[in-house]
Amino acid sequence: MSEQVELTNPVELSVGGMGGHIFRRTIHIGMSLLPWIYFEYGESVSAKIGLTLPQFVSVVIFTLFVLESLRLGFGITIYGQREYEAKQISALGWGAFGVGMVFLMAPTEAYAWPLILSLSLGDPLLGELRRRGMNSRDVIVTSVVFLFFVWIACWHWFDTPFWLNGLVYVILMIMQRWYSFHWR
Repeated sequence: MSEQVELTNPVELSVGGMGGHIFRRTIHIGMSLLPWIYFEYGESVSAKIGLTLPQFVSVVIFTLFVLESLRLGFGITIYGQREYEAKQISALGWGAFGVGMVFLMAPTEAYAWPLILSLSLGDPLLGELRRRGMNSRDVIVTSVVFLFFVWIACWHWFDTPFWLNGLVYVILMIMQRWYSFHWR
């Protein structure tokens, strides 16, 4: 491996080994459907249970917090999680919180799609590149280029502001990944 810490071997650390790892990646990629579900069915589902869409999203986030607290309280890891997640908030917990906050704070297709696709597609890509031993610089460059095209697609289909993609997002992505690799 390059200058990455030992923590980055996801298969050995995953509950369920390779099967758990594949399940985790499948969940990640499957999160790409969440904006479609939210925009297509969110209003009707929340109305059926007597809530507004933001209230429904808030209830889902709160429920996930309760479940994550119980999981942590009992020190449980589930299939696909990493062993160390028994003692800390899981990636699934953080991801669910992040997706929920996107739906609460940026509930438009122009922002929800690129933000959630960046998580659901970018993170597994980055992880697989690292797992295969690619050096940090190439992982960062490949990820930034891939995510740039995700945002370009969202600019085309959902009117995501181009300046946000071309200037702000790519710069933030490079800074975040540099920090992530440099300080681990």
